[in-house]
Amino acid sequence: MALHVIDHSLARHYLTHLRDATTRPALFRTLTHKLTQLIAVEATRSLRMETATVDTPLERIESPVLAEDIVVVPILRAGLGMVDAIVQLLPDVSVGYFGLERDEETAVASAYYYKLPPIAGRTVMLVDPMLATGGTAHWALRHLYELEPARALLISIVAAPEALALLESEFPDLEIYTAARDRELNARKYILPGLGDFGDRLYGTY
Repeated sequence: MALHVIDHSLARHYLTHLRDATTRPALFRTLTHKLTQLIAVEATRSLRMETATVDTPLERIESPVLAEDIVVVPILRAGLGMVDAIVQLLPDVSVGYFGLERDEETAVASAYYYKLPPIAGRTVMLVDPMLATGGTAHWALRHLYELEPARALLISIVAAPEALALLESEFPDLEIYTAARDRELNARKYILPGLGDFGDRLYGTY
């Protein structure tokens, strides 16, 4: 597994304000959008290219264009807050959805809804802002890999060591892009220092 922690001054700045308990939902959504775009730019750095022939106003040239067919799959509901930022960068992507929820007592993920476009042979970008136990990402990735994607990328805002250890043991070829590798989980399986419940803060339901 390859872990990429985004080392950028703006990413650190946005993350600090996302962590701040006084940040209101409207600003939280704006910061999420901006930080997601920074992470997505880094995650797309290694996308495969091919050569296309284009006519500039002055001459015909051979120039590189993206050659990968991409599917973005957010984990509901928190992952929805990151999708628009990625779609703005990659307007031609397909978008699927996993509706997963974590049992607050057991921290085990269960599915209540999912809908996916064709996955086989395509590059999948799974979007899960908080990798705590890794249970929801593990469930989603297990189902995605059964559909035989060309490769899978996981984009998150923060990740706990416990989640990273689980995903590394199960998905050695996975690439993870995140803004921070946080310290640990507390007794309730929340990330420390973390930023609280991402979905609640995104939608003002706390």
